[in-house]
Amino acid sequence: MAEHESLEYGKADFVLLDNVSMEEFMANLKLRFEKGRIYSYIGEVVVSVNPYRAMNIYGRDTIEQYKGRELYERPPHLFAIADAAYKAMKRRSKDTCIVISGESGAGKTEASKYIMQYIAAITNPNQRAEVERVKNMLLKSNCVLEAFGNAKTNRNDNSSRFGKYMDINFDFKGDPIGGHINNYLLEKSRVIFQQEGERSFHSFYQLLRGAPDSLLRSLHIQKDPKGYNYIKVGGQIKSCINDSADFKAVADAMKVIGFTGDEIQTVYKIVATILHLGNLTFGVDGDVTLIENSKLVSVIKDLLSTKEENVQKALLYRTVATGRDIIEKQHTEQEASYGRDALAKAMYERLFCWIVGRINDIIEVKNYNANVHGKNTVIGVLDIYGFEIFQNNSFEQFCINYCNEKLQQLFIQLVLKQEQEEYQREGIPWKHIDYFNNQIIVDLVEQQHKGIFSVLDEACMNVGKVTDEVFLQGLNGKLAKHAHYTSRKLSPTDKSLEFDRDFRIKHYAGDVVYSVVGFIDKNKDTLFQDFKRLLYNSSNPVLKGMWPEGKLSITEVTKRPLTAATLFKNSMISLVENLACKEPYYVRCIKPNDVKSPLLFEQERCRHQVEYLGLLENVRVRRAGFAYRQTYPRFLQRYKMISEFTWPNHDLASDKAAVKSLLQVCGFDHDVAYGKTKVFIRTPRTLFCLEEQRAEMVQRIVLFLQKVWRGTIARMRYRRMRAALIILRAYRRYKVKSYIREVNRRFKNVKSMKDYGRHVKWPTPPKVLRKFEDALRSIYNRWWAWTLIKSLSPEEALQVRAKVASLEALKGQRADLGLQRAWEGNYLKRDRPDTAASFTLVSSELQRKDKFMRVLFSCNVRKINRFHKAEDRAVLITDRHLYKMDPLKQYKPMKSIPLYNVTGVSVSPGKDQLVVFHTKDSRDLVVCLQGMVPANESRIGELVGTLLNHQKSSKTIVMQSSTISCDSCD
Repeated sequence: MAEHESLEYGKADFVLLDNVSMEEFMANLKLRFEKGRIYSYIGEVVVSVNPYRAMNIYGRDTIEQYKGRELYERPPHLFAIADAAYKAMKRRSKDTCIVISGESGAGKTEASKYIMQYIAAITNPNQRAEVERVKNMLLKSNCVLEAFGNAKTNRNDNSSRFGKYMDINFDFKGDPIGGHINNYLLEKSRVIFQQEGERSFHSFYQLLRGAPDSLLRSLHIQKDPKGYNYIKVGGQIKSCINDSADFKAVADAMKVIGFTGDEIQTVYKIVATILHLGNLTFGVDGDVTLIENSKLVSVIKDLLSTKEENVQKALLYRTVATGRDIIEKQHTEQEASYGRDALAKAMYERLFCWIVGRINDIIEVKNYNANVHGKNTVIGVLDIYGFEIFQNNSFEQFCINYCNEKLQQLFIQLVLKQEQEEYQREGIPWKHIDYFNNQIIVDLVEQQHKGIFSVLDEACMNVGKVTDEVFLQGLNGKLAKHAHYTSRKLSPTDKSLEFDRDFRIKHYAGDVVYSVVGFIDKNKDTLFQDFKRLLYNSSNPVLKGMWPEGKLSITEVTKRPLTAATLFKNSMISLVENLACKEPYYVRCIKPNDVKSPLLFEQERCRHQVEYLGLLENVRVRRAGFAYRQTYPRFLQRYKMISEFTWPNHDLASDKAAVKSLLQVCGFDHDVAYGKTKVFIRTPRTLFCLEEQRAEMVQRIVLFLQKVWRGTIARMRYRRMRAALIILRAYRRYKVKSYIREVNRRFKNVKSMKDYGRHVKWPTPPKVLRKFEDALRSIYNRWWAWTLIKSLSPEEALQVRAKVASLEALKGQRADLGLQRAWEGNYLKRDRPDTAASFTLVSSELQRKDKFMRVLFSCNVRKINRFHKAEDRAVLITDRHLYKMDPLKQYKPMKSIPLYNVTGVSVSPGKDQLVVFHTKDSRDLVVCLQGMVPANESRIGELVGTLLNHQKSSKTIVMQSSTISCDSCD
């Protein structure tokens, strides 16, 4: 059973329909088409409906999905049938074939191309150059054959107007090594005539619209198809076909395959010659028939590489040998026109057969020895015309429909044979199946002496004037009592048949009326020997080789050539015999509508195709005994979860016993039979019940697996995280220890170093120790500072503390704090040695009077009063008072401020030496050290640091701003 598509898409296999009826069949087919499911199964037969749109189901991803899979494992697809044929060929060394059938426009040619594409994609995994070459030539051959054998019809833009059977040869490894193509019944009448709305073969339009101007000039032809009588009907049709691009593709393909430049040029010349022949017209001058546009004869002479007089003679005269005498009989105008058309048709048919033969010469298997290289196996692909019913059915339609009768007979026989053989192999009782046996229709056509072909050949061999009416009379005489034949003479009241023209045959696909007009001429397929000699005597070796019979002498007696009907009958018998010895696979193509719409499904049209393809018959044959069968291992693999005795694995004696147990538990034992290797299920309902139970169990299994898998993933994630944490901790410990050891190593001897380790570079710490490093640096810095300070005298230590206080208060605010020099403190003695004695005397007096211990700072300043006037003054700061003195009066004290009254000091951020002492009584002292201080010596830092260091027990605020506010100045 095909892998499940939801029932919203219908039944993927028609065998599983609840009721086998035409109504249910058509309803399921329509539903699948409307849901975009163009492929379905009938057992192992693929039913394909033309979607009339591009579908993204043929790419490399899709190929991989079907490669090596069983037929039922994936949804229905062409690739599934191609893979099944390939596996049967490779695994069992059996020759296989894929038969593609259906009416024109149903998608047979596209199906054959996709099958070839799939086989090419899955072979030659080692990319051997020779195998790639063969694969490429096999694929390119399709392009060439389509150009010369396909045409646009009212039903199909790329209709195959010939039957094709291609054998692909494979070596023992399953790689393609060559191939062979057989062609059947090219519709050569299309060369000279097409129905309204149709075209001739693609090759004519490709040459006119795609060839370069230089080539067209050498062939004496123009680009407009309407200028040529044979193809002007098709030249007026607007089409989406890109003839120009196709011409280039075909030319490239011919080169890839191996056609030489001369051979390709000859092909173009023959196509051009046929176009010129169609424009030849004949007239009469008395009793003489003339060529009216004789200039074309010269053109045809050049293209055929022969003499002009020989061309003219072959067109106007016929050479007849009577014993030893040779007579040249002039054609009538009608005979000349008939001969011209016969020559055009024969040249194109011979060209097409030569192309097929040339491709076969190149792609055939060469130098292959089965004893050395292993068995050579074959996959055949048959793409042949489908059953045709037109308003005016001619000789070609009769042959085509006979071919379909023959293939349908083979199809039913092989399907029945396969069913019967499978039942016998498995030991299942076989019951007779009634089906429509169309052998009676095949015999009606091909039976010796009584069949239609025999009557036609007999009529063609009669002496004297033979007409189509004579042929019809012969049919009425020999087939009057046949149940599947009638004519107007035999059924006088049937007005759908014309007297002396029509006969009707009851085909398996329906009744078809044929017109006998043209049967005799088409069966004789007469081509005057003069034309054969003309073309054989060409100086072009390629053209000469196409007409070997032209070498016969005029007087040489030969056997009567076989008629077209006999040749076709023999080729069909040979084809059927070839197919019968292979394991067949089938693709049945259906055309959903006549307007090429991807949305329209015409019920009656599709119903008719289902009937003539025998699809319902096929379903009935398949369903006659058991609707479904499968090997025990495969059946268990799919359904074992339904029973506790088989899940997850059984311990019974065999798979067969396990299947029995499973079906008994489910209650289906009454509806099955057990073969040697397979279980057979009679009704689809049992299979659907199994599928429903399986779907329910699969959901539970999936949930269970998800739970188990999520737990497994969580445990794995936990173990990974735990392992990562352990590793991380160990690594951190290692990095910490390494860092501490390195610090210890570097600072081990800092006590003995001159700078106590200041030059030592600290190692880079791990991230985790960055704060620790900061603390360690702080400890080191404190130790380093303590080591330096402990060797200082009390005075030096006091000065260091003052500098530290100044730095903390003014760091980053003033550029120069004077930290690099020694702070002397008492600058009045140094700045003016001449007045030092007076200052010493005054300071001693003040010390005695105010009992201070030491002088903290003294300096000459410029004092600013409340009237904004500046005056020279001196400041003396002791450990108890701040004194303002007048240097002009021997440093006479002008004011004394106890230090505990000083609440703060304000300085500016600039280079000036302005200082404001703030006091509790709001009588601030504003002075500027700048005027009396050397330019390179700043004393603001020393003043602030000394004052802060002394006043650390009381809170002296240091304010710094470019704008300083103060109370009334003193």
